[in-house]
Amino acid sequence: MAQTSSTVSQYEAYKGKMQQIADIRNAIAVLSWDQETYLPEKGAAFRGQQITTLSSLAHELFTSPQLGDLLETLDKEKQTLDTVAAKNITLSLEDYQKNKKYPASFVAEMSQTTNECYHAWINARKEGNYAVFQPVLNRMVELKRREADILGYEGHPYNALLNEYEKGATTSMLDKIFSDVKTALTPLLRSIEQRPQVKKDFLHLHYDRNRQWEFGIQLLKAMGYDMAAGRQDVSEHPFTTSFSPQDVRVTTRIDENDFGNMTWSCIHEGGHALYEQGLDTAAYGLPAGEAASLGIHESQSRLWENNVGRSLVFWQHHYPQLQQLFPDNLGNVSLEDFYRAINLVQPSLIRTEADELTYHFHVMVRYEIEKGLLDGTYQTKDLREIWNSYYKEFLHVTVPNDTQGVLQDIHWSHGSFGYFPTYSLGSFYAAQFFTTAQQQIPGLTGQIAGGKYDALLNWLRQQVHRHGRYYTSNELCEKITGEPLNFKYFLEYATQKFGDIYGL
Repeated sequence: MAQTSSTVSQYEAYKGKMQQIADIRNAIAVLSWDQETYLPEKGAAFRGQQITTLSSLAHELFTSPQLGDLLETLDKEKQTLDTVAAKNITLSLEDYQKNKKYPASFVAEMSQTTNECYHAWINARKEGNYAVFQPVLNRMVELKRREADILGYEGHPYNALLNEYEKGATTSMLDKIFSDVKTALTPLLRSIEQRPQVKKDFLHLHYDRNRQWEFGIQLLKAMGYDMAAGRQDVSEHPFTTSFSPQDVRVTTRIDENDFGNMTWSCIHEGGHALYEQGLDTAAYGLPAGEAASLGIHESQSRLWENNVGRSLVFWQHHYPQLQQLFPDNLGNVSLEDFYRAINLVQPSLIRTEADELTYHFHVMVRYEIEKGLLDGTYQTKDLREIWNSYYKEFLHVTVPNDTQGVLQDIHWSHGSFGYFPTYSLGSFYAAQFFTTAQQQIPGLTGQIAGGKYDALLNWLRQQVHRHGRYYTSNELCEKITGEPLNFKYFLEYATQKFGDIYGL
């Protein structure tokens, strides 16, 4: 059926409205980025008010009857649109109907509470005391329970929040995934524990802040991160934020006594940023210009961070540069010893610094806690004890303080419940995607060894980035690899890699 001039003009009107909403949301993103990087202490209260005002305005525009009528009309005519335009309408209508469920008062309350929660988290970390954070976190949990009721769900209330980050994910699915993780990864971990541990003391010497920063920028540029369309800054917790594909910013943190902290923050956030920079600029404000899901987003950061950035061939190129920057620390350390050290497997306290195997136990702790908070099994007043108990059970470590324990992540202060499981999903998608990339890109290993990533980045642009939200995570996985998400690819990758490192 041919498009009518009326349908064309209506679709253009829809695009205009969506881009106007995107402008406001991205203005919020700029204010939020500034809040976590350069905002002076006294600016916090008014910043919260500013974000709340803009959040309410964006919500009003996106739930307006005019937009709803336009989407309903276009939905009836979408067979006359091309496939991408039709998908945009389908997804926008779905988003509209979901957001229409939120009362404006709830949106304003959530925005204000998020602002208070973030600053309470910052203060609690400074004081090293979870009790500073707990009262406002409790209000946040109550809001998230209300949000689950507003959205509606089948089975567990956590499913409503999971669906916001990973469409179609459920507690039943994740319970099985984490069961597979425990069943498959625990024997590998036990085998590694029986082997002599690799040395990594040279990674914890003094590494000058400025030279670390210089090296991180070099890595970002080498990966293909466009510095003319982004920048890097320092924040309490590394993150990536996008205001458009032509303005995608990353942050890192620097510890002068832990070389790995900044390096893998840069590579990880760089992977996220490459995805955002690879989205279609012509689809700005539309579903086709947005990432597929958080699991797919995480697949991009994990692929670069682990499958590439922790590989031996990656460091064949970059290690000599690193040795030149830090000759006293690394001049007498061989490439092989450095490679083993950056891939050490050892239970630890901090999720963002965890190795590739134990990382998923960190995620599992958070998943179990979030699930319990949503269904009332757990209360925020008991969270310190619950957290510490899980770390003892799953990772066999004793948590010495709240900053290294229950206060270590920013996510709950943002209200991001349902987010953590996407980290593990991302690692498993990454292993499956990278296996396919190795099969489809001739000489990929040699290119990485030579510090050349153009072919890999172009492959990711074509296979993942350009599709936006057109496909769900599993649809995209099937399109790229020929099958749904399969844990075996991660298990095979991990077994071979760590088997070689530990001589299993």
